[in-house]
Amino acid sequence: MVQPTNQELTLDPEDIKTEAPASIESDLIYGLEARPPFVESVFVALQHVFACFVGIITPGLIICGALEVPPADTTFILSMSLVVSGIATFIQAKRFGPVGSGLLSVQGTSFAFLGPIIAAGLAVRSSGGTPQDALGLIFGLCFFGAFVEIFISRFLHLANKIITPMVTGVVVTLIGLTLINVGITSIGGGVAAQNNETFGSPVYLGIAFLVLAVIVALNSTANNFLRMSSIVIGLIVGYLISIPFGLVDFSNLAGLPAIALPIPFRYGFGFDFGAFIPFAFLYVITAIESIGDLTATSAISGEPIEGPVYFRRIKGGVLGDGINSIIAACLNTFPNTTFSQNNGVIQLTGVGSRYVGYFISVIFVILGLFPIVAGVFQALPQPVLGGATIVMFGTVAVAGIKILSCVNLTKRNSIILAVALGLGLGVTFVPEILDNLPSLVKSLFASGISTGGITALLLNLILPGRE
Repeated sequence: MVQPTNQELTLDPEDIKTEAPASIESDLIYGLEARPPFVESVFVALQHVFACFVGIITPGLIICGALEVPPADTTFILSMSLVVSGIATFIQAKRFGPVGSGLLSVQGTSFAFLGPIIAAGLAVRSSGGTPQDALGLIFGLCFFGAFVEIFISRFLHLANKIITPMVTGVVVTLIGLTLINVGITSIGGGVAAQNNETFGSPVYLGIAFLVLAVIVALNSTANNFLRMSSIVIGLIVGYLISIPFGLVDFSNLAGLPAIALPIPFRYGFGFDFGAFIPFAFLYVITAIESIGDLTATSAISGEPIEGPVYFRRIKGGVLGDGINSIIAACLNTFPNTTFSQNNGVIQLTGVGSRYVGYFISVIFVILGLFPIVAGVFQALPQPVLGGATIVMFGTVAVAGIKILSCVNLTKRNSIILAVALGLGLGVTFVPEILDNLPSLVKSLFASGISTGGITALLLNLILPGRE
């Protein structure tokens, strides 16, 4: 492994091009610094938007529902989630000095904070506060917690001996494997179908596998345009097929406002130290998960996954994560983090150009400013989404396996891999095993990604025989 220096690394794109490439095969049509034509860039950007849109708005929907936030405020918060995702994605792709990874890394609302956010909000409600009071406290906690991640980012260049390909490979693999459950649930019709006992309907399964078949078929062609457009075409086909089956519901469009403009600190600003502790821990976990996401993006983009350039990107990406979460809190939405879904899109389309991130940013901001446009995307049926995401999540897991394939699987490394994957997937499959533990411990290990990542990191540090 190339040892990075302890000083800040300031490399421009030309430096990046001359760095030794990662030892992972790349099948890209457009690399990191390539500039695809306008039409192709728009098509690829739309596929990233389709892949990440539901994931960006879902945490807000869950939180607002649990805290009984009025519909008007819920719509505003969801719109701001999209606007912030656009701003944050631009910061990551563009790279401003030390801020940003300079990779095609899409940012979105983090699922990791759902438990602490809802707990903090319900505490305010139970003491007689309004939903708006609860939101003010939540955004204050998110704002101050982001400084934990910013602090961590400044010392990642010292962590080359603990953030090894073994650790990052485990995290990336678990990111893909733990998301499979989300994709399969969508294929069966989603949570709503589970509640109304239509889950796994032949209609849902048929539509989902039609979308999957279209994506696989187009992705296997020699035509670059069809390959890059495979996800968008698959989703459009599924969308149109779903209409005669009554699966597309546009009823929510009537009540949406024409435009939603950002209003900083709309719900005020609060802080509570007791509620802050879980947030601080989760920002540490978010940093670890972001390292995995960014490593996967580097690997899939044919870029280094070790050495000075890699650590510079990781530091910039995690720093960008923290700053973007501050922006999110100021604009009344929840913490942002790197999204693993976009790695599957890069793999499928063959486009790793960071300039596509600019187009993604513009689309997200437009969707956020004009809620009626977002409403059309929101009407995308779950089986259609599942048919596309199942292959995306699978490719993320494959990216992790590729990283692990570069690791010498000695007896020691095999034990680390086995224990980390076992515990990470175990918590994912049987989350209730943590129910009797203290809430802080439960929050820390509720994610299979964080459980497996922490396990791999600790075992790599304490087991004898390190190379």
